[in-house]
Amino acid sequence: MTMKNTFAILGSGMQGTAAAYDLAKFATDADILMGDFDLTQAEKAASRVNRLVGREVCKPKQVDALDHASLTNFLNDADIVISCVPYWMHPQIAKVAIETITDMVDLGGNTEITMKTMELDQSAKEAEVTLVPDTGLAPGLVNNVGLYMIENMDVCESVKLYCGVLPQNPKPPFNYKLTFNMEGLVTEYDYEAVVLRDGEIHMVPTLTEVEDLHIDQLGDMEAFVTSGGTSTAPYTLQGKVTNYEYKTIRHPGHAEKMRLYKDFGLWREDKINVKGCEVSPKDVFNAVFGPELAKFEDLDLCAVRGVGVGTKNGQPCRIQIDIFDKQCEDTGFTSMERLTGFSTAIIAQEVVQGRVAKGAVRYENAMTGTSFLRELKRRHIDIRVQETVDADLS
Repeated sequence: MTMKNTFAILGSGMQGTAAAYDLAKFATDADILMGDFDLTQAEKAASRVNRLVGREVCKPKQVDALDHASLTNFLNDADIVISCVPYWMHPQIAKVAIETITDMVDLGGNTEITMKTMELDQSAKEAEVTLVPDTGLAPGLVNNVGLYMIENMDVCESVKLYCGVLPQNPKPPFNYKLTFNMEGLVTEYDYEAVVLRDGEIHMVPTLTEVEDLHIDQLGDMEAFVTSGGTSTAPYTLQGKVTNYEYKTIRHPGHAEKMRLYKDFGLWREDKINVKGCEVSPKDVFNAVFGPELAKFEDLDLCAVRGVGVGTKNGQPCRIQIDIFDKQCEDTGFTSMERLTGFSTAIIAQEVVQGRVAKGAVRYENAMTGTSFLRELKRRHIDIRVQETVDADLS
């Protein structure tokens, strides 16, 4: 008799619902708890997934992720929790997961916060709990693209990763559609990026190093440095690959426009006095700009590219991987939801099947890129791999 696994979704929004759908489709004998602070949202998400798969697999639960008793009660019934709440909450949730002996994966998004989760390694090992942060799209899926290229060369010298979630019908001035919360977007555009260059770790300012990039389905695009996308990979892969970096794909001119907000202080986090009120410019920006940007509604698409250069069988080798995905008309899931939610669900299933070590495990050590892309193909995601081994590449 097969023992059922109980997956708990913490945060029943866009990505959490997509993750639950993937689990309902691909996890063997799964029970799914759809948790959210707003019970109505949890009920809506559970009902949607149950309707799509044609059976009652999801049960809605009200849970306050920041209330210890509420979260403990929620996790007590789960084998693993998928944390789809704002990135800064993940380490707090991980501590409770250790207490309740519950494995955990999260969507991550900020490497400094991820490092706080990694500090729980010893406690997690003692409790025989697995914690895997940064399991979404970027960080997440893109890093498995990087791993695939490294795994399929004898020596990989350089990995360049690119990803962009965009509207199918872009409109100026930003040619962009808000596909996740504004706080997360500004976090990617602000701070610094962790990269590996010439074998050394470097911190690179965001919204810099703009380069031209051609995507067959989109035409001429731009790519620029954003934070969080590489996660812990540069530290893990140091000594195995010489260069490793990530950039975000947007329509030309986007980086310059967003840079104005950053350069003129609208993303400052310190408090300033405005007519007797103490406010953070970044909080005001998110509260004002976010809803305005969200007014632009459109179907989305996602383009991912990885370019690896090295040697194979004694010859110069180049591998390029392209993933192109559009919003699914059958399920209604956006490309952002599919590539984020499905990706975290894949890792969660790997954990409950006992194939990931105990402790706080860096994402790039949780699963091989080759295995991950094989699983992603099962979800009917369009993945194209071009490998060239040729002396003329040198």
